[in-house]
Amino acid sequence: MALSAAVLWGTTGTAQKFVAAQSSPYWIGALRLLVASVFFAGVAYFGRTRQTHAMDALRAVWRWVLLGGAAMAAYNLCFFAGVKATGVATGTAVAIGSGPIWVGLLQGVLTRQVPTPVWWLGTALAVSGIGLMLTGASTGASFEVTGFALCLAAGLAYASFTLVSKHLVGITSAEMATFAVFTTAAVIAVPVAALTAGPLTATRDTWLMIGYLGLIATGIAFLLFSHALRHVAAATCVTLSLAEPLTAFVLAIVVVGERPGGIAFGGLALVATGLLLVVWLETRGKG
Repeated sequence: MALSAAVLWGTTGTAQKFVAAQSSPYWIGALRLLVASVFFAGVAYFGRTRQTHAMDALRAVWRWVLLGGAAMAAYNLCFFAGVKATGVATGTAVAIGSGPIWVGLLQGVLTRQVPTPVWWLGTALAVSGIGLMLTGASTGASFEVTGFALCLAAGLAYASFTLVSKHLVGITSAEMATFAVFTTAAVIAVPVAALTAGPLTATRDTWLMIGYLGLIATGIAFLLFSHALRHVAAATCVTLSLAEPLTAFVLAIVVVGERPGGIAFGGLALVATGLLLVVWLETRGKG
């Protein structure tokens, strides 16, 4: 499920590439959260006979919901602004590539549960591969400092969201957890977008793309991710999310027209090797 979610996430940077000229990235990030929130509300409503207890459980952990919503809002706002500043391949690689490092550090500091050496090895291979993919990116890629910092902040926010979600899905259902967190995130992100970017300017194509981002690349993807967190360690889920820049890398070539150098394909192989190692570790632990 985590890998399937990552593949869907990998389409977000490319999707934004085609609407960046029409709308602020802050509005795109905020509105996809709003659309996803409506989607999760529908999922929770149709499962309402099973969700009554889940809602009661959430009321007891509202601080965790607020923290998760703030982290998700920060991730969206930073990610879309960072990708616009640095480019699809670079922005996605930095934001998601830094995620496993952040979650490993946060998990060690907050819970004192440091991931295993095999996990670190697989993650190091994957992150190194992303570095090679970045090095071999097309010459049109930008290394703008502010955009780079925004992408690193997005990685930290994503890691924080994952750890909070891991806690929440252990208390309530995945559907209710995602509904509560994403609704909170939308309530935070929409006013921030209005204050930061001013009035919304969007074409019909922009709205169609926001609909896709909200329903598919956010709604379905994060629902899959939340279900995965019920069965897989948070650190493993974040590392498996490195399949996102793989998807973005392929789409940047096929759809956007970026032309990476040969070294980038070596990085692609390293990322795949690292992901396979982490998957092997997780399946061995289940055996």
